[in-house]
Amino acid sequence: MDDIEGFAVRQTPTVGRPLLGTTVLVVEDSRFACEAIRLMCLRSGARLRRADCLRSAARHLRAHRPTVAIVDLGLPDGSGLGLIGELAGSGPQRPVVIAISGDATLAQKASAAGADTFLAKPLLSLAAFQEAVLRHLPPEARPPGPRPVSTEEVLPDPMAMRDDLTHVIRILDGRPDGRALDYVAQFVGGVAISARDRTLLNAARGLNLANPVPGERSEALSRLNSVIRARLVASAAV
Repeated sequence: MDDIEGFAVRQTPTVGRPLLGTTVLVVEDSRFACEAIRLMCLRSGARLRRADCLRSAARHLRAHRPTVAIVDLGLPDGSGLGLIGELAGSGPQRPVVIAISGDATLAQKASAAGADTFLAKPLLSLAAFQEAVLRHLPPEARPPGPRPVSTEEVLPDPMAMRDDLTHVIRILDGRPDGRALDYVAQFVGGVAISARDRTLLNAARGLNLANPVPGERSEALSRLNSVIRARLVASAAV
């Protein structure tokens, strides 16, 4: 543990910054979703580290021990459920484990894997985020006395969403196979839920539901591609 991290851990939480002294590892491939979590950590006093895949998370965990791990269930190199199980079984000093997903039906699987709680995307409520963390921390790591409930919702930088959609276009331009298209549908669906973009969500679901036959999947893919490129053009004009 470096000196800066050690200093962060020794800080005392306050009513205004109830997560001071807490280090959060977020394992999330969407920059837009991660930006929302970054803003909530900033408002709460927590220090944030990010991993964008399971491999990156494993490298981080070999060197650092977070207080809280927030794990997306759909990652580019596999499901987050296995990582949740590893963290939940890592002993008495294990982190608080929070599973996140745009698919609320996965909450039961996350709990069975060992997650302390599940948060459905979009993650925008500061109060819900703070409560999800605080109720699983030991008493000495929580601020003393009553705490006002924030009504604030964070607003992630739209450029983070642009980065996500540009990432998808790179995948689509590389002639992806069926497995890669499954990932694209899941990834874009999560981004759309976080951004509350119904049109983009429907296009992602269309690709996800399309049969793996050339004609039907090709049509769904063409529609998704068009919607994504329209979003990129609109964001460039702002």
